[in-house]
Amino acid sequence: MARTAAALHILVKHKEQAEDIIKQLKKGVKFDVLAKKHSSCPSGKKGGSLGEFKKGQMVPQFDKVCFTGELITPHLVKTKFGWHVIKVLYRT
Repeated sequence: MARTAAALHILVKHKEQAEDIIKQLKKGVKFDVLAKKHSSCPSGKKGGSLGEFKKGQMVPQFDKVCFTGELITPHLVKTKFGWHVIKVLYRT
């Protein structure tokens, strides 16, 4: 069972914007470019990088994707903060 994960994310207010970001990622636009341009989270300045974090450190919906979702594939998740596009890099 993974105890830590590393992820990138982009936080936006609207689902439509998050879905558009996923479309752009699928077309080959770099994650860090989109994070710097669109993310309302301070991590956006670092290309969306959240670094490595422990299981249970993030809000439940976010945590679930980070520890059970497919790696590298962009995921769309709604939390109390807004809509996240999450890219899980690895788990340990």
